Amino acid sequence: MSGCNEYDVIVIGAGPTGMTLALFLAQNGVKTLVLDKEEDVYPLPRAAHIDHEIMRIFQDLGVADVVESTCRSSKTYDFVTGDGRMLMQFDGLDAIGPGGWPVGNMIHQPSIERILRDAASKNSNLDLWTNCEFEAFFENDSGVAVVLKSGEKSVRLSASFLVGADGARSSVRRQAGIEQEDLNFDEPWLVVDAIVHDFDRLPKVNLQICDPERPTSCVLMGSGRHRWEFMLKPDEVPEEMARDSVVAGLLEPWGVEGAVEIERTAVYRFNAKVAKSWRKARVFLAGDAAHLTPPFAGQGMCAGIRDAANLAWKLVQFLKFGASDGLLETYQNERDAHARGYIQLAIAMGQTVCMTDIAKAEARDADMLAARAERRLLAPPPPLHLKAGFLSDSVAAGHYFPQFRLEGSCVVRLDEILGGGARMITRDVVGVIDDTYITIKSILDPALKPFHQLLLGWLDLHEVNAVLIRPDHYVFGTGEPASLVEDWKTRL
Repeated sequence: MSGCNEYDVIVIGAGPTGMTLALFLAQNGVKTLVLDKEEDVYPLPRAAHIDHEIMRIFQDLGVADVVESTCRSSKTYDFVTGDGRMLMQFDGLDAIGPGGWPVGNMIHQPSIERILRDAASKNSNLDLWTNCEFEAFFENDSGVAVVLKSGEKSVRLSASFLVGADGARSSVRRQAGIEQEDLNFDEPWLVVDAIVHDFDRLPKVNLQICDPERPTSCVLMGSGRHRWEFMLKPDEVPEEMARDSVVAGLLEPWGVEGAVEIERTAVYRFNAKVAKSWRKARVFLAGDAAHLTPPFAGQGMCAGIRDAANLAWKLVQFLKFGASDGLLETYQNERDAHARGYIQLAIAMGQTVCMTDIAKAEARDADMLAARAERRLLAPPPPLHLKAGFLSDSVAAGHYFPQFRLEGSCVVRLDEILGGGARMITRDVVGVIDDTYITIKSILDPALKPFHQLLLGWLDLHEVNAVLIRPDHYVFGTGEPASLVEDWKTRL
């Protein structure tokens, strides 16, 4: 499909979203170029959390084990009053989630970016150009021409598709003329990142301090870091609040002098926005270029990497196997609603934390303490499935398919046996089905013997004979094996 184009896909932005997308494409034989304006990985922390689904995606890329070695874990995520009363608690963050990895993983983003770039350097289908400034794109009959500036030179390249994974101020989004929908959350916060010298003197769990005098976050991070975030008051000047003496005063109640070394301070505005369109012909948006979320649910980086996993397999199907353009159109339909669900969760959390009116905060505390005593749900549940499942009239279509995991002398995960791509699991041995692009395995297959009861339990629960799982681990549909394969071909 790339014809005489120099690349199949050009990705602007070498952050986690852009590199995840590029690695997926390159692993599947798609010639990919990633451009980034910076010379190297941004060295200071940004995102602080990834969940079990993202670890499974990193497993697909062959980097999950090394990523896990850089992570830390918090058992709970506690929302407390200024005097320490528990308002709300999310527990089980150190348990194994449906993705086959821990539910919550506290990270150091530069470490993850380095891991992804190291993996990219080993793939001949992937080129990474740094110190390159994206300038413009122009669409033509065969694809898109991309103009970039490298040093003093202007370079023009061609590709079948362009993806803007270039962050909140996306140049690609701006040039494409795509507007953003503002979801009305805008709060300034001072972020303080620290290198830890004495972990015993720091909190062991993630905290949101719902104190109207100064709403504060305190969270673990990977690679020996810790983070505090302090909400700024309307009369406070960001530059003044970031001064060393002011930061020291904010940290004084935590009693961590000598236990931490300040690595950086920065003032951010926590926003909630979604691009009104994630695609314009041959140009796509992903990650922060497509959506912004407040950090309270820890889903900013997660959402971008989910974008990458969703878009990557669809581009592969289009470029390598002749799928229709309609498949590419499903990208925004699926990801927009899912991303918005997590943004709404983060906004609800943020509105809880960011309350500075004392009377309203006291009423909030009373209501939340009563709700906790009565075990009432206080936050909207996160989205668990895609609302635009391909085979929407079949059971579990659009739901996330679990990666069963067996503990023993070593951990064994289901995907390690099934492999990547589209996969179908059936009750019985299946005869010859004319499809070379789907891995088909029966639960009677000796290789799946350790997982037999778990897979049988899933099929029994949904009362189906087979399940076809998409490359991004969401259920395409359930039913009879031959029919599922035909439906897959038809929908693609």
